[in-house]
Amino acid sequence: MKSPIISWKLREAARCFNSGGLIAYPTEAVYGLGCDPLNQQSMERLLNLKQRPIEKGVILIAADFQQLLPFIQPLDDPSMKNVLDSWPGPNTWLLPAADNLPFWLTGVHSTLAVRVTDHPVAKALCQACGSPIVSTSANRSGQHPARSALQVRKRLGEGVDCIVTAPLGGNQSPSTIRDAATGQVIRG
Repeated sequence: MKSPIISWKLREAARCFNSGGLIAYPTEAVYGLGCDPLNQQSMERLLNLKQRPIEKGVILIAADFQQLLPFIQPLDDPSMKNVLDSWPGPNTWLLPAADNLPFWLTGVHSTLAVRVTDHPVAKALCQACGSPIVSTSANRSGQHPARSALQVRKRLGEGVDCIVTAPLGGNQSPSTIRDAATGQVIRG
């Protein structure tokens, strides 16, 4: 059962998401910084705050695979089996991007990085928002990722509109990123 404080904070974060705000939240290893992936102004704010080049693209996390379907083109059954068998969990996969996705999501790539999270708060946040959310580490590019709400506030200041405070998952490093078509590890 979710605590009343977490439930209240998730509702506040969902309101923030729906109004174009930036949200920091715990993931499996670090605090994530996210927003509505289809809101251009939110994405521009996020990329500016992080000082992250738009060409890199971003990761989307979701509560379940169904939330990701509008954003990707699934691969053949054997390749998708590897992906689906690894979820939920700290495994990010590069899948072919759906047609006409905004450039700010994929950058210069034809794929989109996606993950079905197993972090209970991050999952509940995706459910509360009714959408996948952007999940990039809560830090400026080149800095160490934040591992607490206090570090988020110190590193990103008032640029973050809502911080969901809860424990991180048990992972020591960010999710592994693999290319779903080839199985190649991009980030280990």
